[in-house]
Amino acid sequence: MMENLKIEHSDGVLTIAISRPEALNALNLKTLSELITVLQQAYEQKDYRGIILTGDGEKAFVAGADIKELSALTREQALAFSQNGQRLFKLLEDCPKPVVAAVNGYALGGGCELAMACHVRIASQDAKFGQPEVNLGIIPGYGGTQRLAQLVGRGKALELMMTGDMISADEARSIGLVNHVVPKDDLMNVAGEMMTRILTKGPVAVSQVIKSVNAGFRFEYAGYEAEAENFALCTTTRDFKEGTDAFIEKRQPRFTGE
Repeated sequence: MMENLKIEHSDGVLTIAISRPEALNALNLKTLSELITVLQQAYEQKDYRGIILTGDGEKAFVAGADIKELSALTREQALAFSQNGQRLFKLLEDCPKPVVAAVNGYALGGGCELAMACHVRIASQDAKFGQPEVNLGIIPGYGGTQRLAQLVGRGKALELMMTGDMISADEARSIGLVNHVVPKDDLMNVAGEMMTRILTKGPVAVSQVIKSVNAGFRFEYAGYEAEAENFALCTTTRDFKEGTDAFIEKRQPRFTGE
């Protein structure tokens, strides 16, 4: 029994809903641990032929990492925090079975990174995307600096990560961050229909498509290592403490560059 995930299995499709609605489904360590467990099972279970990942509730896919939990980390803990998240998202990205993200609301920070680790992204019309970590004085730590650039190009990725801007589902589609945008009421049906089409194809061929596409980006893996180290470095700054305090206190941060 999972505390922060809702799991359903039907016709070969495993549906995973991140379920922390009181925190807009923010990713805490417990949720990440549960996701690793379920994904490892999905690798091994022959009955699971495809995965749909979504968020529980009406407002959010995943609104980010758990800021209160994050704000208490030491530099060493922050490095491990980033590396563990990167391992989980790599497990998702490398899954030999198709993974479709059904993005039903806010996909910010770690939530945007989670969606980008999936093979296909379908968004509801009210979905919002962004990497707003600079507002806290840190950087994306779950692979966002790498995958966002891979999906939308270096220039646009830098703009989004340096400004922390949040963009609409339509803009996300126009820059290549998501594949399709659909009415919210149709989101899960459209995701299911796409998965059904994929599952009519040769399973070995589908898994090899995933493996082959991912192989094209593996030469950049040093970038993930640099991201984790730089994420940890940011957590030692006064700006990080100011950014997280301001977020928790619901005020504008006053950064000093220290």
